[in-house]
Amino acid sequence: MNSPRKRPGLGKGLDALIPMGAMPGDSAESAAGVVEVGVGQIKPNPRQPRAHFNPQGISELAASIREHGIIQPLIVTKDQDAGGYILIAGERRLLASREAGLEKVPVVVREATDQQRLELALIENVQRADLGPLETAEAYLQLSEEFGLSHGEISERVGKSRVAVTNTLRLLNLPPSVKQALLEENISEGHARALLALPTSQSQAAALQTVIEKKLSVRQTEALVRKLCGEKPPISEHPAQLPEVAEIEERLRSALGTKVSMKYGSKGGTITVHYYSDEELDALLAKILPE
Repeated sequence: MNSPRKRPGLGKGLDALIPMGAMPGDSAESAAGVVEVGVGQIKPNPRQPRAHFNPQGISELAASIREHGIIQPLIVTKDQDAGGYILIAGERRLLASREAGLEKVPVVVREATDQQRLELALIENVQRADLGPLETAEAYLQLSEEFGLSHGEISERVGKSRVAVTNTLRLLNLPPSVKQALLEENISEGHARALLALPTSQSQAAALQTVIEKKLSVRQTEALVRKLCGEKPPISEHPAQLPEVAEIEERLRSALGTKVSMKYGSKGGTITVHYYSDEELDALLAKILPE
């Protein structure tokens, strides 16, 4: 039995999803390569997952464009309904070009579906680490709900582990106050994931206030959450965690893509691996028990 053919993944770059060479059915513009079109002819990508652009960063890019021009062309597709073009990738460059006063910009014209427009915009931002965790989660949600992709299929496209995709999507379950704190970078994604272990939105919001007021680290936040959940602090022969144990914990967390806690004692100990969904459990088992 033949294995199913894998779709191109975002982790392989833009060319993996929509090859940049000429293809059957391409327009003459596309086949010719880079062309220049009027800035006013390009509409924003309605599938752009990034909601926030740093004004200072746009101004700095505009200054660079005035000096050196646009080095990397934008990627667009033709708007078959209203005419002109729809942006696929390069929104920062487009915004900066407008600020720099450019009348035309270099583009590559490609054929693209709604799903491809979202995937291409997502890869550009993810590869440059431009998206915040909530923006990434919203983009994953669109791929899941609107296009029917599983967490595993999303992970293939964005070059992330399935566990990472699932964990990022879980951030959308946070109450508004915690989401706002994450958006404003008052807490990190690690803090937010720790707060998800609390059973209610009210308890998560209350714990958030403690985290911010006391400037708790992620590890301290995890300890606070365990306390609020009624877990007893681990009994250890060592009052402070040894650096070697902390390093092992961190290596396990990185390898498995989820929270791992280790209790060390001179006569043995335990390693606890946490998971938050059946899909995440499947992904962990596949890593720990490879076929």
